[in-house]
Amino acid sequence: YENRRVIKWFRQSQTTPQILISNIACGGVTIDKDGSIYASDWGKNAVTRWKEGDRYETIIAGGNGQGNHSNQLYRPIQIFVDEDYAVYVADTLNQRIMKWNKDAKEGIVVAGGNGPS
Repeated sequence: YENRRVIKWFRQSQTTPQILISNIACGGVTIDKDGSIYASDWGKNAVTRWKEGDRYETIIAGGNGQGNHSNQLYRPIQIFVDEDYAVYVADTLNQRIMKWNKDAKEGIVVAGGNGPS
């Protein structure tokens, strides 16, 4: 986490590891069925998506400062993407699990939500 990057390592290959994402306080990474990479950035209180070939990330969840409103996260860590591209986020310091449907501007609390913020 101190290196502030996500690196792709190649199995059984002499290929040099590839830096996929830099300047990120990454708490969790996952990949959807299309190969897009999702990363939680607890420094920016956001979850971003990187599609192959994209030059920049797209904010999928949060990104509106730290807080406990439905459009905010507070130290997001683990993430999961389902088959419908909904993103589930462990919103750590809000002590809740948030679900962000595809293209949603706000999330839905699916568990917890009693944390300090």
